Amino acid sequence: MRPRTAGRATVAVVCAAVLTTAGCSSNGPSAGGSSAEGAPVSGGTLNMLGSGDVDYMDPNASYYSTGYTALRMWSRQLFTYPAVEGKTTTAVPDLAEAVPTEGRGISADGKTYTITLRDGAMWDTEPARAVTAGDFVRGVKRTCNPVQPFGGLPDYESLIEGFSAYCAGFAKVQPTAAAIAAYVNGHDVAGLQAPDDRTVVIRLTKPASYLVDMMTLPAFSPAPKEWDAYVPASAELAQHTISDGPYRITAYTPTKSISFERNPAWRAASDPIRKAYVDKVQVNETVSQDSTQQQLETGTPNADMQFDNLTPPSRVPALAAKKDPNLNIGSTASSNPYIVYNTVSPNNGGALGKPEVRRAISTAIDRSNIIQVLGGNLLNTPLAHVLPGSIVGGEKAFDDYPNDPAKAKQMLAAAGYPDGLTLKVLYRNASEGQTKTFQTIQQDLGKVGITVVGVPSPNADFYTKYLQVPTVARRGVWDVSIAGWGPDWYGNAALSFFGPLFNGKAAFPPIGSNFGFYENPALDALVAEAAQAPTPEEAAPLWAEADHLVMEDAAFFPITEPRTPNYHATQVHGAVYIPAFQNFDPTNVWLAAGMQGG
Repeated sequence: MRPRTAGRATVAVVCAAVLTTAGCSSNGPSAGGSSAEGAPVSGGTLNMLGSGDVDYMDPNASYYSTGYTALRMWSRQLFTYPAVEGKTTTAVPDLAEAVPTEGRGISADGKTYTITLRDGAMWDTEPARAVTAGDFVRGVKRTCNPVQPFGGLPDYESLIEGFSAYCAGFAKVQPTAAAIAAYVNGHDVAGLQAPDDRTVVIRLTKPASYLVDMMTLPAFSPAPKEWDAYVPASAELAQHTISDGPYRITAYTPTKSISFERNPAWRAASDPIRKAYVDKVQVNETVSQDSTQQQLETGTPNADMQFDNLTPPSRVPALAAKKDPNLNIGSTASSNPYIVYNTVSPNNGGALGKPEVRRAISTAIDRSNIIQVLGGNLLNTPLAHVLPGSIVGGEKAFDDYPNDPAKAKQMLAAAGYPDGLTLKVLYRNASEGQTKTFQTIQQDLGKVGITVVGVPSPNADFYTKYLQVPTVARRGVWDVSIAGWGPDWYGNAALSFFGPLFNGKAAFPPIGSNFGFYENPALDALVAEAAQAPTPEEAAPLWAEADHLVMEDAAFFPITEPRTPNYHATQVHGAVYIPAFQNFDPTNVWLAAGMQGG
């Protein structure tokens, strides 16, 4: 899943709720750097195991929770989420000196933010060079590049003054490094200014109380001038990263491995977020989900933490029953998995472009069957509409498509398909949960005369080679996909669901994450009106109306608001789960003396 980084329940609250049935790790370091586990120990190599890769080794393009986990080690933002229990969804200063407030960084009309960068943040260049406000402006300007724009661009493209016009021009630029650099350096954005090296000024088209939370996204990371030599999100850039975090990438073989070592330019005094206890981090991307879990449980040398593999759902009940202290069940405020309908697929005579066909399919799928194979109610709260319950705004409980196979078959016939359909379902076959979800959908749809053919994908290809490539959808390579979504920020975050997922052409990939190419002008108008509402209370009924409209159109089929099971080896201490990463924070764990890997 990709997160879309505070009204959701914190991890500590979730753990308390399930502690009678599951051992929830909540023993991370306090703000002072120590915990009930004793004083942190420095040194060693943290070995992380997975079966997939980052989406892009470029902070201004990455839009995937696994990408965020890797970026935590080498890229910084103005604001981020701390590895402090009870505060893991509260934005705090990272490169910024302080969170701006009205009168102290925020103008009276709420449309101008002035942010001062803290002193001491450095790029790993020769010689080391300070991170500047101009680097921040460059980074944000790169996010709407014509090759691989940031997937959450709809969240802020129209919010920053002058950015929409800038991005419209950028879309016409030739996709070469030279042309892209010339455009970035030759075109200003009125709402992005760097009056001096340590001052960032952001001007908005309307007040946005969620701006600081939004700026925890890696899209709002500074970019060094050296990246002008490379196409954004390219394989070439991935081999020439420059770090301003505690670690730097020393070797990267896509889908195979990533090696991190300490960044000599990083100064601990300049970074209040990352303690960087271990000396190195080694990521092995060739280990299956089952093997990862087995190695972590049995104490295999060089197996410390998960990378992109979560604990298999089938293992969770046993671990929970014995209250395994290395298991964490964390909140997500997400919709994961959900089912995407490819409305532009030419297959079956364009059947999925018809709402009545999508409604029939939604009625045929039994949500409870999928939840059962995903670990049952311990890990899943049923979700039958767009907004998870912990997101502020909207209606919280309705289901337009209760399972009814006989009715679904009648609906399909009435839509003009009495003999059924053949659907190609895209899923990640390295994931136990996705594989079982696919199998369950196949069984459910088979009952109403729909033949399901699998399109299995490696984790690393799922977004970058399928969902984010419009021509793949339009060619009918897939009809239905199993995807996942988490908020870009927390609390007042309804926009971070409706904007990237359903807001018409503005959210079509690769710019947004409207992977099924759903369009409804009435919804677009509702999203615009709700986003401009002065208060969350005034926006709430508009979001509720939008939620009902998306479900009436059967734009997608939601399944669950899950809790994520993560596991670490016994020698790992200070493991704090960060919902935005769907993982423990690798920059704040330490390894027990004598068990520090290699």
